[in-house]
Amino acid sequence: MPEDNQYTYESPRPESGLRMDDYDYDLPESFIAQHPLEPRDSARLLVSVDPSVHASHHHVYDLPSLLAPGDLLVVNETRVIPARLNLHKDTGGAVEVFLLERSADGAWQALVKPSRKVAIGAHFQPGPGLIVEVGATIDGGQRGGQRSVRLLADDGSPLSPDEEEVALERYGSAPLPPYITAPLANAERYQTTYARVTGSAAAPTAGLHFTPELFEAIRAKGIDIAKVDLSVGLDTFRPVTADRPEDHDIHSERFSVPESTWEAVLRTKASGGRVVAVGTTTVRSLETTAASGVFQGRTKLLIYGDYRFDAVDLLMTNFHLPRSSLLLLVEAFTGTRWRSLYKLALDSQYRFLSLGDALLLGRRPHW
Repeated sequence: MPEDNQYTYESPRPESGLRMDDYDYDLPESFIAQHPLEPRDSARLLVSVDPSVHASHHHVYDLPSLLAPGDLLVVNETRVIPARLNLHKDTGGAVEVFLLERSADGAWQALVKPSRKVAIGAHFQPGPGLIVEVGATIDGGQRGGQRSVRLLADDGSPLSPDEEEVALERYGSAPLPPYITAPLANAERYQTTYARVTGSAAAPTAGLHFTPELFEAIRAKGIDIAKVDLSVGLDTFRPVTADRPEDHDIHSERFSVPESTWEAVLRTKASGGRVVAVGTTTVRSLETTAASGVFQGRTKLLIYGDYRFDAVDLLMTNFHLPRSSLLLLVEAFTGTRWRSLYKLALDSQYRFLSLGDALLLGRRPHW
């Protein structure tokens, strides 16, 4: 698991005149996908690359025909931690620990429920080889009730990162978003097929649609594929509670853009190709590097309003929650036409959110 990097990118927060009420929409529960489709690339894909052309209906397996030779597809290769631990007190009371991110000192930031009923220093043992020690509230309770948690061996000694991964694979479960109420038959369906770097609290869901065969077809079309790593954090599940986008306190996330990926981005743009980001996390990684010139660290990039995109030309993304920072990013990227696209998707019975269908969007022009 990656360690903390000292650099944190803080994006500017210009006045926008926007209100979060404008990012609300009616999402009936029946449209929230509870199960992934098989095969992965059979999900529907609503395409609106050119705002002057009517949106068209496709499937993810059509992607090679929708892109062009010389384009560059960039994906986020993060892997989701089996971060939800269902524990019990000696009295029988249930306690849930949801691990969010491992710090450089070996402790985890975690959500603990019910937090107020768990004493500092409390120990839980889900089974041989793992003791869960719950520590103090982080930052005086200002980070949504997060607690410090350590994972220990049976003798109380700290587990190494590799030992933690083994223990979590044994005792943890996939931290599905709260709007998914049905259990997954196969936990690997909440991982991308190319997930490599363990560290996320949630999946980069646009990438869930890709199969090895689809990647082969994309490469055969003359489209290169590059990777970034951004550890998806808690904000994926959180609506924006501030009245104005610029007042949203987005938390930081670890990111890494390999220099080879950035060189591929520059080479693609110089040759007239398009950089296609799979997911909003890939956008945040690439645009952080474009804005800062830094290839790894942490990012607090909040994209909204008239943000100028310097790296990404096309965005493949799932449908997002109302009043979310992800919806702010989509509007900044594609303009207000997201509203008509979401209405079209609802009218056309698309499946929404993490396990649902996807869009392929073109960037609005820079004026």
